[in-house]
Amino acid sequence: MADVEEFLTKEEMEAIGLELEQVKVLKGCFDGFADEDGAIPADNVGGILSMMGMKVKPSALKEIIEDIDEDGSGLLEFGEFCQLAAKFLVEEDDEALKKELKEAFRIYDKDQLGYISTETLKEILREIDNKLTEADLDGIIEEVDEDGSGTLDFDEFMEMMSG
Repeated sequence: MADVEEFLTKEEMEAIGLELEQVKVLKGCFDGFADEDGAIPADNVGGILSMMGMKVKPSALKEIIEDIDEDGSGLLEFGEFCQLAAKFLVEEDDEALKKELKEAFRIYDKDQLGYISTETLKEILREIDNKLTEADLDGIIEEVDEDGSGTLDFDEFMEMMSG
């Protein structure tokens, strides 16, 4: 396979948010569907992404294609295709993270009250990093328990864990 950096620089990959391996996979898919001019008709992109296992709402896809297809040609070149695919790859990563955090939260919310106490959070943080002092823990609690309730709901927990 041709060197991916012929098509996307490291800076472009970072800006899009893709790893080299992801770009190689996308290049293989792209090449399988591109016409002789090295482009894919925008109308075909939804089907290609579906074959790659990405869930795409037609309305969202249309909106993103309009943003990415800057020249309005109705054709996506490789860089544009990567920008488009990255939006769905990154979104799936976010959804997977949220699902994992929700499961972790559920484990600590033993009574299923929809929140965990700041004391429970301290225990979690001690498990993650046993070098944290009581002052460190208090500082973290103060920062994440925005409403000062002494509890953390899922949104506060997720914000803390995903930074």
